[in-house]
Amino acid sequence: MSAIAAKPAADAGAFRPVPSIIAILLAIVIVAVAFLLGNAGIIVGGAMLAVRVIGLIILGAALIAFGVHFVPVGGAPAAMGQAPGIATGVAMLATGAGLAGLFGGAWAAASFGTAFETGGFALSILGGAIGGGLMMAITCLMVNMSYVFGMGIPPASGKVEKDPLTHDSQPEFKSQGTEGHGLPFISYIGGVIGGLLGGLGGTLIYVELLDFFSATLGAKAGELVLHSNVFAHFFNEILGANPGPLAIGLAGIIAIGMFLVIAVLSAYNITGTIEGPHDPKFKRFPRAIVAAILASSAVALVAMLVVSVI
Repeated sequence: MSAIAAKPAADAGAFRPVPSIIAILLAIVIVAVAFLLGNAGIIVGGAMLAVRVIGLIILGAALIAFGVHFVPVGGAPAAMGQAPGIATGVAMLATGAGLAGLFGGAWAAASFGTAFETGGFALSILGGAIGGGLMMAITCLMVNMSYVFGMGIPPASGKVEKDPLTHDSQPEFKSQGTEGHGLPFISYIGGVIGGLLGGLGGTLIYVELLDFFSATLGAKAGELVLHSNVFAHFFNEILGANPGPLAIGLAGIIAIGMFLVIAVLSAYNITGTIEGPHDPKFKRFPRAIVAAILASSAVALVAMLVVSVI
């Protein structure tokens, strides 16, 4: 049988305990390595800082992977009004929500700082959550306006008989030969929740990287002043008296890259379209969370090592 004609197995998307346990154990090993490297002074800041940073980055990655499964994605069929959801791919839409969240979180971090004591940390991640949620709320609104006023079709789900939140009946509003169209209320709310979680998780990753890079590059700037070789002079020119801009740039680049990694992993887990939290594919999210935990722990360790050993 050809790959085109082949049908997915009955247990496609099912949670597999053994690979998941192996992945979690590998993530624990990576965290232990970070602890040992911090204890040995290879990672700047000590063992507890290394564990805190990598632990909160893992938490942010898990929130992103979970949030992606709330976002209603219809792909090409949705563009033709043949399926519910937003007419784009999972990774693109999730990344858009994450970037909007990162912009909001970065603005809050620059305005209020990231310290726990002053409330800057909470305000930063809250700003990220609001940014991601607001982006998805506006996107979902414009999608429904396009369907209703542009194509003349009402939002209707093809996965449930009644909307789980409003209990509105769906089949009589679904066009014949389609799987539904537009964004029913449950899909709209799911999109906003996904944006909130994605913005929250992405900003959490950014803030932790920013704190670590600021501390590490600040220490490096002090060390490099004591040396007179060409390498030290080059980095002194980059860092100057204030390593903040470089730390912000590095944290933003790595946070966006990590968000893309997690969004793509979640897209592979979903495999195609999803209507939101009422879709049967939503139950696949534990696999994406496990994959995000392992991937984010590895990327976080590499990021900390690169900056620490410069």
